[in-house]
Amino acid sequence: MNSIHKAGFVSIVGKPNVGKSTLMNKLVGENLSIITAKAQTTRHRIMGILNGEDFQIVYSDTPGILEPKYALHEAMMNYVKVSLEDADVILLVVEWGEKFDAAVYERFKTVTAPILLLINKVDRAPKVERKTMIDYWKSHLPSREIIPVSAVSGENVEKIFPTLLKLLPEHPAYFPKEELTNRSERFFASEIIREKIFHNYSQEIPYSTEVGIEDFKDEESILRIRATIFVERESQKGIIIGKGGSSLKKVGTEARIDMEAFFGKKIFLETRVKVAADWRKQKDKLRSFGYLE
Repeated sequence: MNSIHKAGFVSIVGKPNVGKSTLMNKLVGENLSIITAKAQTTRHRIMGILNGEDFQIVYSDTPGILEPKYALHEAMMNYVKVSLEDADVILLVVEWGEKFDAAVYERFKTVTAPILLLINKVDRAPKVERKTMIDYWKSHLPSREIIPVSAVSGENVEKIFPTLLKLLPEHPAYFPKEELTNRSERFFASEIIREKIFHNYSQEIPYSTEVGIEDFKDEESILRIRATIFVERESQKGIIIGKGGSSLKKVGTEARIDMEAFFGKKIFLETRVKVAADWRKQKDKLRSFGYLE
């Protein structure tokens, strides 16, 4: 019997909207990270844990690397910094057609953890151009291996796991083997609501909202959740609610359906909207929303 056990932290990093969350959900086999077509959807560091008899991979989905404009962005970039420092392996995700950006990628030339470079969205790329693309990134970034993948279609995703396993150190499991994530059920309830806001509203509205779970009562046959959607301005409150409450009702209905699938039981969801003026710029509010220690 093989007595070697491998375990380690694998940080999934890259620019906003390159497909990091889709990729982590695929690798873990659970919808832990919210996915939308809009950039900057992921705000926290979310860990997804993949367990086997002789391994434990702790994946971290991180916010997309950007130039901070608000205190919120600074908190998000701190998650990226910490995840790079913790990493045993870095999964650096770029997308098909993307060019090397020194402001973003120069830092990866000095990290000590091995880098596995994934070129995502290759379902859009003609196969004859893939070698050129691999050679381009090889000349710009040091990496142990470059794998062209499609997180959406699943193409080549199966090649990631064995490559990671080779790079991970021998180590006992960091978390109990039955755990799937480091986040609480309350956190996922708020993320599901936030995902529906990203799907249902345009322009600045999704970026100006935060969701707080005020009440989370797990009864035998039903889960009762009371949530508050915070916005930055009074005018945004009216947009979130919609005419006669129609927009808020749609968000609540869609979130409840996804929550019932996620938690595996009947959900009673109550939502309300409150103004937390300029919350993205204020450290005390960011602290209350869990972005700062």
